[in-house]
Amino acid sequence: MWYSQARFLHDEMSEQDMDLKLDPEKFEDAQKAFIREITQSIRVKLVEGGLEGRQMEELTANIAFSIASIIDDTTQIESDGIQVKPYLTFRAGDDEIIHCGENSYTYEHVIGVLKELFDV
Repeated sequence: MWYSQARFLHDEMSEQDMDLKLDPEKFEDAQKAFIREITQSIRVKLVEGGLEGRQMEELTANIAFSIASIIDDTTQIESDGIQVKPYLTFRAGDDEIIHCGENSYTYEHVIGVLKELFDV
């Protein structure tokens, strides 16, 4: 089912011309919200899996930092001899994609998100 949803989104987007816009301020807000949602989702799934307390907090942090490193292209990724280099953008409307002009830096927001989620 997820495949058909992704295919629908791909087909819908491929029919449109998208403008790539440099907007560091909007990008900053979007990447903060993005890593916050990822971290919150990690936390929820760990709690659903029975973890709690310090163990859950530490594992949430470790997973969030690992995912942020992948997104930010600080982790070497290779598949079948091909270098994989992510470049994060955000859709800002029907015909606009925003970026910050360089690799994302979601990693820098993880500590702030963890403080928000765990009141530390």
